[in-house]
Amino acid sequence: MTEGANVVAQFYNEEGVASGPALSLPVDVNPEQLALLLNSLLGSEEDPLPYTFEVSETEITTTLDQDIIQPGKHSTEETFKILYRPQAVFKVRLVTRCSSSLTGHTDAILCASFSPCGTMLASGGGDTTVRIWDLNTETPRHQLKGGHKHWVQHVSWSPNGKYLASAGMDGLVIIWDPRTGKQDSVLKGHSKWVSALAWEPLHLNASCRRLASSSSDGTVRVWDIAKKQLEFSMAQHTAPVMCVKWAGDGLIYSASRDKTIKVWSSIEPHPGKLVKVLSGHAHWVTTLALSTDGILRTGAFDHTGRTYSDESEAQKRALERYEQATALNPERLCSGSDDFTMYLFSPDGRYIASASFDKSVKLWDSRDGKFIASLRGHVAEVYQVVWSSDSRMLLSCSKDSTIKLWDVKTKKMKMELPGHLDEVFTVDWSPAGDKAASGSKDKTLKIWKH
Repeated sequence: MTEGANVVAQFYNEEGVASGPALSLPVDVNPEQLALLLNSLLGSEEDPLPYTFEVSETEITTTLDQDIIQPGKHSTEETFKILYRPQAVFKVRLVTRCSSSLTGHTDAILCASFSPCGTMLASGGGDTTVRIWDLNTETPRHQLKGGHKHWVQHVSWSPNGKYLASAGMDGLVIIWDPRTGKQDSVLKGHSKWVSALAWEPLHLNASCRRLASSSSDGTVRVWDIAKKQLEFSMAQHTAPVMCVKWAGDGLIYSASRDKTIKVWSSIEPHPGKLVKVLSGHAHWVTTLALSTDGILRTGAFDHTGRTYSDESEAQKRALERYEQATALNPERLCSGSDDFTMYLFSPDGRYIASASFDKSVKLWDSRDGKFIASLRGHVAEVYQVVWSSDSRMLLSCSKDSTIKLWDVKTKKMKMELPGHLDEVFTVDWSPAGDKAASGSKDKTLKIWKH
């Protein structure tokens, strides 16, 4: 033990710039004390910000002594370089109770997604219908039927919240008006089932008029929903395309069972042009995640609940959020191969979470791919994992019929949310963090709150 000893330490920000002078600190200093000291050094005592602290890429979660010195990573004789990172200023509260069980679907619920502003929830399932729910009253708003002829596996909101797209096993992409529940258009062209949907980011297009879809037919198609027609297609994969992502810089990424990821241009003068092929996976590439997914999904909306009536104002705010998210860490792509995993970046871009059929959730450092921890508690396959908007918690859903809430700091389960009577296929957390939703094979949606 090094109890009672002091060490010399220096704070550094993410750009490697020293903050304040070198200080003498007790070895048992904890993160809360470091935060108080740093806020004092930065002149932020009246409006303190939360931070995380690292030494040589190891986070200080208990004390400097327990996390850094005792494991033998550093000697008390050297100067400690403490890297600090700001956390989200707002803090999401635990979702602890089921506030309502929403019934109406007559078959398993396969997908559920909150609108960017968080006031509505869309769901789709094996009964071929899409439903929209009002989250202020937690009651049905619209039943969207008569469009799909087979399972609905994907529902996706445009970043401005004005459109809802659905797709699935029948190969159709259908655009709906969520305010009226009316069908806007049916986009036909795929010859097999649709595997993923991706909207053009709001900061690139104020009207959110373009949507990409990938399919088992080996193609990616980009639709102009204003003109209700195909704008261009990419057909250079030699096997089913399993995922598509539209990045904030305008590039489109597609992942395929041909073991490659292809990168395409979406802008003039060569929309649909193949820019690069990323090869390296030895098996099917089944999933992709962007470090900016959380920002791109919500566009101009954030935890404050502010709304925008002017398209240009919303686009400007969406660009500000994107630039803030990529100021220190450029947009990055994570890919998952055919090992039954699903990957998601945390909203702050710092962590990657994977949910697997091995019954575990795993955490990784997004900067270097370093494995951090296994979160174990599920007793069957884990289907999906989702981050809280402050990047401090995770929700996972499983074949074991439960949802589990995990604390990223302690790497332990905080709570189990039981109640579903069968496998839970989908889970989502609202952008504001005030509620979560889960959909199950038991044909019900559950809303979870603090």
